[in-house]
Amino acid sequence: MLLFASCAYLIPAVAVAALILEDNKYVHSVLSPQQVENIEDMYDPNGWTRSESEGVRSRIGMFGYYIYNNASIGLRCVASGLFFGIGTIVVLAFNGLNHSAVLTHLLIIGYGETLLSFIAGHSALELTAIAISGAAGLRLGQALLAPGAVSRSSAIRRARRTAVVLAFGAMIMFFVAAFVEAFWSATQLPSTLKYGVGIGLWLFVVFYFVLAGRHGIRQSSD
Repeated sequence: MLLFASCAYLIPAVAVAALILEDNKYVHSVLSPQQVENIEDMYDPNGWTRSESEGVRSRIGMFGYYIYNNASIGLRCVASGLFFGIGTIVVLAFNGLNHSAVLTHLLIIGYGETLLSFIAGHSALELTAIAISGAAGLRLGQALLAPGAVSRSSAIRRARRTAVVLAFGAMIMFFVAAFVEAFWSATQLPSTLKYGVGIGLWLFVVFYFVLAGRHGIRQSSD
């Protein structure tokens, strides 16, 4: 389920990236002109608005916003699984399209350094949590579509237990990702340092699920 959820996010993301790289006008097939203008203003290297001068109160506000935004994506992934898993696939695909359109467009216009140095620190936790939430939703959808030898209600009860465990783990990851995004990603530090931390977090996440967490995640998502 985790692999399927990842593909539901990545395949649309790769497809729209290829289209935008072919012709940047395709960014408007995913993002409105106002959204494009907003992200260009936000990540303009000459007008970078996130700075060390932002007070603790502002950072706390950002932290709260990121928790709300991230958690809402995760919860939509899980809850929409009750629509036979189709809703989960739609949510994953939509986010893949959106994230890819933003990234590809900013790379094309030369704002990639600003964006990449910002997302490097929290991307591992946030994207993995989205995939885990998707796996939880797909598990619910599988129980509805193919309950197996048990009744559909029994299959749903079993799937619900698994989905709750996965969703809880994803929420923890979203919380940590929001903290990193607000108090680390938004700081003005050397890009190489941010990239190094980001690579370290990706390695940690990969090794955790490949080694320490492989039994738990396999049992939960199968």
